Amino acid sequence: MFEAVETMLAEHAELEGRLAAPETHADARLAKRLNQRYAALSAVIGAWREWHQVGDDLAAARELASEDASFAEEAEDLLARRAVAEERLRHLLVPRDAADDKDTILEVKSGEGGEESALFAGDLLRMYTRYAEARGWQVELLDANESDLGGYKSVTVAVKAKGTPEPGEAPYAQLKFEGGVHRVQRVPVTESQGRVHTSAAGVLVLPEAEQVDVQIDDNDLRIDVFRSSGPGGQSVNTTDSAVRITHVPTGIVASCQNEKSQLQNKEAALRILRARLLAVAQEAADAEASDARRSQVRTVDRSERIRTYNYPENRISDHRTGYKSYNLDQVLDGDLQPVLDSCLQADLAARLEALEQ
Repeated sequence: MFEAVETMLAEHAELEGRLAAPETHADARLAKRLNQRYAALSAVIGAWREWHQVGDDLAAARELASEDASFAEEAEDLLARRAVAEERLRHLLVPRDAADDKDTILEVKSGEGGEESALFAGDLLRMYTRYAEARGWQVELLDANESDLGGYKSVTVAVKAKGTPEPGEAPYAQLKFEGGVHRVQRVPVTESQGRVHTSAAGVLVLPEAEQVDVQIDDNDLRIDVFRSSGPGGQSVNTTDSAVRITHVPTGIVASCQNEKSQLQNKEAALRILRARLLAVAQEAADAEASDARRSQVRTVDRSERIRTYNYPENRISDHRTGYKSYNLDQVLDGDLQPVLDSCLQADLAARLEALEQ
């Protein structure tokens, strides 16, 4: 498995030369893509060099232990360090989703439960926004359809990292297992008898696609404009600024009404459309990516849940990994990383097991 690093060394050196060339940075998209690959290779090579160095030190300590007993104790410490270094290197060499270095487009939709579900969708959006802010990411609202009580029938945001994240630390890599049905158990604000109700909201997480990732022929698009609805400024309900784009060959639709201008709504809808087309293309081309995305349940049915948020017990439970904790209030305030880690660690374990078979 570690032999693969030998070929990475040559690629790493080549990328270093390309990134030093001024002409590379004339193309911002190319520079970003090369920087992402360089960061991924640097992490692997750094771990590989550490593993090698500790191995050399261990061999030397064992040789000297026959003359000086103190080196025997050092050898034991080095043996433990080498095991840690080896495990880290193995993790870094596990094949990853090709989209793991991308930003993400995240959609939250209300489902069963009416107005209470829409309010819960708003709570989920706030949770993801707080989490993203804590990581220094930018959250950009692309489209929103608000409910009467201030929740969301549907809302779409783009989550973007600053700079070049470390491997596995980009928004899509961290959030991709959030896709699915999220169930909430609590007393709704509309409930006068104090009874606990169950409702659900759906989350869909897509890697944000750049123009180079997805080529769209303008002739394949049907663009409709319509009047925006819901809360908003002066342009809402008065001008045909909302845009709906249909990709005719696939039937995939993306719409946006959040911005005041038709042009801005068209650009936002195109970003959503590219992300959806990229996800479809990846699922068709990569069985592994398809398996990962099967966890993102597209229907908002309470029986197809991935996670439950129980307010009376202040409990959050992930039904895929068995994760459970009683700090729901903190999770909803953005302390989401332990929940995410349970999914990421389960995925890594499954990938390592597949390699060893």
